Order: sequence, then structure tokens, then C-alpha cells
Amino acid sequence: MTRDAAGTSVDHYDRLLAEHYTWILGGDVHEIADRQAALLAELGVTGTEDGGTAIDLGCGSGAQTLALVRLGFRPVIAVDTSRRLLDELLSYVRGAEAVRPVHGDIRTVLPEAAEPGTVAAVVCMGDTLPHLPRKADVPVLLGHIGRALVSGGHLVVTYRDLTEELRGTDRFIPVRNSDDRLLTCFLEYRDEDTVIVHDLLHTRTDNSWQQQASSYPKLRLAPSWLVEQCRAAGLDVRHDAADSRGMRVLHAVKP
Repeated sequence: MTRDAAGTSVDHYDRLLAEHYTWILGGDVHEIADRQAALLAELGVTGTEDGGTAIDLGCGSGAQTLALVRLGFRPVIAVDTSRRLLDELLSYVRGAEAVRPVHGDIRTVLPEAAEPGTVAAVVCMGDTLPHLPRKADVPVLLGHIGRALVSGGHLVVTYRDLTEELRGTDRFIPVRNSDDRLLTCFLEYRDEDTVIVHDLLHTRTDNSWQQQASSYPKLRLAPSWLVEQCRAAGLDVRHDAADSRGMRVLHAVKP
């Protein structure tokens, strides 16, 4: 497969992952939200007396958005490119004015959604940041975040460090399986900045299994490089470490 043969991450989610996204995460959005709320609280990310605006970049089906609401933020602006996932999020918060869904590109939404110096917290979790099309998009986005945050405002990013190249069969990674679904991904390293992720999904209907396959490019972001970009955007990095699930957790604050 050539690099051009892989679709964008937006196409990939519309084609394959959005329908199964919550199942991939574990199946219970509220349980995941509890874990995310605990992580954010541990980092010191909580709402202010008057709530405080928070923005969830790449909200998916809403686990981080729900966590931010539970921590007292009002409103929470939930941004994603998938209408299907935004609709699923709204099914969990129907009637709640605390959440404002935005169907859009996380690279451009901040200047449109919030005035400079008005946002108490921005989260970009669940490996969203490596889905950006180009590495050069990352410092631009961090610049938008730095301008949007109030003094003392928080940024939390969780992502997978893909800089170490896996070889041989180690590139085949089982993601999740159940009685009727099985998801495996295969990593194809293209250059120092990009890996092609091939997702193979098997679903069972009436004792017959069907396979769907889709691919997209993902950025390889070195933790030290991302810390440097945060500092260049005027953010003070307070925490940068891997968690027990293999995700990198970065917490930065605007001085």
C-alpha cells in the first residue's frame, strides 16, 4: 500500500470506527468518564465557582466531556469531526445545557469558539492529537490553546508515543474482542513522523463472520518534542509521564 492509499483519520472514523468507538473503549461511556474525571481531578483540573468554560477537542462519544461536566465546568464545548459520535454524546446529555456540541476541525475551532483568555481548561485526550494530518499542525493548535486559556488555565493531552518502531509480529496489536466483534490493528512505519494504522474489524452476524479493513496515517510525536512545543506556546508543563494503560499524559498550565 502506498502512503496515498491510506485515507484520512476523518474518513477512517466515518467508514469504520465511529460505529464501534464506544465498544472499543470498553462499552460504558459513564464508567470511562469516571476514570477520566479521576485523572483530571488528580492533576488539579476542576471547575471554578462560576463553572468556567472547558473545551474537549476530539470528544468522541463524550467520556471526557462528561468528566468535565462532573468536575463542575460550564459550558463544555465538545468538538469532533464525526456527526455520529456527536449524536451519541448528545444521547447521554440530552436536555443538559452544560454541553455545546461543535461539528468541526480541532485545528481551527478555538479562535471561532472562544475569545482569547476565556477558557479554563482544554483537553485533547484519547490519542486525538496524533490524528492531525501534519506534524506542523501541532504547534499551531497549541498556539490557539495558549491564547484561549485564562491565566492558570489547564491543558491535558493523552496520546500514544509511537516513536519506537515495532518490528515483525509485534506490529500486530489486538485492540478488543467480544463474542460478536474482534478488532486488530497493524502498524506500518513510513517515516520518522508517520505510521500507517491498518484496522481489521471482524463482526459476526448469524454465525457468519465479516471483515472490514481501513487505514489512516498517524503522527509519531516524541514526548520531549511535545513538551518543547507546549513551552513555545507559553505553557508551563507540570506533568509528563506514561500511565498504566500505555498512554502518555501531559498536563500544562498557562502561567
